[in-house]
Amino acid sequence: MPALTNEVKNAKSPVARWLRATFPHHHDLQSDYREAAGLARVLPPPTVAFWTQGAAIDWWLRFLIDPTPSVRPAVAGLSTGRAPCRRACLELLHDLGAVDNDANHAGPIHLARFRERSDEWWARMSYAVALLVELYRAARVDGSRLMQLGPDSRATDLLALANADEVTDLIAMRDLAVKQLLPRLPIGPVTSGPTFEGSADLNADADLIVGGVLVDFKATQGRARPDGSRAAGLTRAEIDQLLGYVLLDYSDAFALHSVAIYAVRYGHYAAWPLDDLCAKLAGQPVDLTALRQEFAQVVRVGCRVTG
Repeated sequence: MPALTNEVKNAKSPVARWLRATFPHHHDLQSDYREAAGLARVLPPPTVAFWTQGAAIDWWLRFLIDPTPSVRPAVAGLSTGRAPCRRACLELLHDLGAVDNDANHAGPIHLARFRERSDEWWARMSYAVALLVELYRAARVDGSRLMQLGPDSRATDLLALANADEVTDLIAMRDLAVKQLLPRLPIGPVTSGPTFEGSADLNADADLIVGGVLVDFKATQGRARPDGSRAAGLTRAEIDQLLGYVLLDYSDAFALHSVAIYAVRYGHYAAWPLDDLCAKLAGQPVDLTALRQEFAQVVRVGCRVTG
């Protein structure tokens, strides 16, 4: 099954073509976002594995906001059998309460049990979960640090895979989020890692929905400047990913009223009411219910033809 993240990056895909034709007016949104976000506040040292680090902070932010999150993608990673360290991975997931002894049950984890753990433990645990998810999502994992562990490795070995710089970087991003993200989130029901009705047609799971706001975390560094600083950016594919999540909620099960991006390394939270955002991008008011039905047809017919 094709994935939303891949489809929006491919300008020739039916999904990307439809989104860009339906919502062509993106330049003002990008310009406003860049100006408001400013420069990066937390930059990674060169010893950081950038993509795993981005996934790790994504998980830590979910753990901060959702008291009973699911780590089902990590359990799915374990089930692939792609890493030699099944014992270590199973032990960690069992300790978290995500699985039973045989990984036959994947349920939410109750984070209140771990609130007294150190910042270093949270950073290393989030990194380990990110590595497990890569087993499920990544096309190739031969370079994964999980391959450094053997069949007799334990959970402590898995937690040791994040290096000291990565731990420091994760804690810095977490600290910034506590100041810049948490106070801006609405009060309301929380769902981390939500999937949508349309996820059965186009593989897609978002980061977070809280109080009717879909929040997407972005840990990208942005554009390098001559002075060594980094400037934020918002790509067309990132805009389309947000729109795709909303439109895949075919029957409006989540009653979304806004979408938001939190730029993790910038400490910038940008939120847009859905009606206003869609009208701005389309150049006119839109009927979101009708667009969801149209998008469903594009996904079901177009992706089947090209897939």
